[in-house]
Amino acid sequence: MLKYPCLVLDHDDTVVQSEKTIGYPFFCKILSQFRPGATISFKDYVHDCHNYGFAEMCSRRFQFTPEEQHEEYVGWMNYIKTNIPAPFPGIKDVICKQKQESGLICVVSHSSIENITRDYDVHFGVQPDAIYGWDLPEHQRKPNPYPLQDIMEKYNLNSKEILVVDDMKLAWHMAQPVGVEIAFAGWGKLEFPELSAEMSSICNYTFHSPQELYQFLFEQHLTPMV
Repeated sequence: MLKYPCLVLDHDDTVVQSEKTIGYPFFCKILSQFRPGATISFKDYVHDCHNYGFAEMCSRRFQFTPEEQHEEYVGWMNYIKTNIPAPFPGIKDVICKQKQESGLICVVSHSSIENITRDYDVHFGVQPDAIYGWDLPEHQRKPNPYPLQDIMEKYNLNSKEILVVDDMKLAWHMAQPVGVEIAFAGWGKLEFPELSAEMSSICNYTFHSPQELYQFLFEQHLTPMV
């Protein structure tokens, strides 16, 4: 019997390694076009995305207009077609085991459905049961709890049958109002001990590698790391 019938996985920097190798370089390229002379360090980029989310970071720090936000999104969609992020070692085992045991994999992410389905096909040979991505209207995206509410209604689940796995604080804001537990994907923030400490303090569980998550989910005798 599965510990959680449904895993709700983030995508970027939880399942695939994209922030440092793809997301940040592309944003620097866009920033040089929209705001010549403006710069942002990788550390500030990560901190702002963690605290506000990507779209809010763009508007708060650089005053991107809605039109610029849309242009950035179109450019990102073209860029990601030929820049495929690698998965974190061990995350395939988690995804495939959950599916093999007839569990659900749902993705709640700020990536698009197109990118997520491509990555799952290329890296894992399976597809999520449901995806709640950037394609949704803004009021239905994470951190709004709508994705979790819809998952519970669609699959007749209660809050204790779901585990959210994410590396960002927006996921806590999504999960907390509906009583869903959240595991911090600490492997996505190894370079940021202060963010890791914050997430560990508010999340139900902390895992430093996908292998630790696998042990917690599928090897029942092991004690979770808190």
